Amino acid sequence: VQLQASGGGLVLAGGSLRLSCAAAGFNFPYYAIGWFRQAPGKEREGVTCINASGTSKYYADSVKGRFTISRDNAKNTVYLQMNSLKPEDTAVYSCAAGGLCYSGATYSYWGQGTQVTVSS
Repeated sequence: VQLQASGGGLVLAGGSLRLSCAAAGFNFPYYAIGWFRQAPGKEREGVTCINASGTSKYYADSVKGRFTISRDNAKNTVYLQMNSLKPEDTAVYSCAAGGLCYSGATYSYWGQGTQVTVSS
């Protein structure tokens, strides 16, 4: 099982980034995918998730209206479009695969993260 997050980088506040989560080794179209982030000294935070069919999404209040999650089941990939980035969005972003998408859902598979740094 592989979940590889990519697309992170350094961006100015107000800027945008698009992260990708490429999956392999499991039946991707049947899994919900979540994005999480962890900043230094802070607990991991669930950012957003999308259900298997892409018809249901959850967003944390901290990113609602700024971040958009989407998926392409033909490419086994989930995307996270991040707009209007703020310095407090700085963290390592990781993706995970599980059965359902909702706040507090548990996930079976976890991938490596990608660093997002937003400078003011």
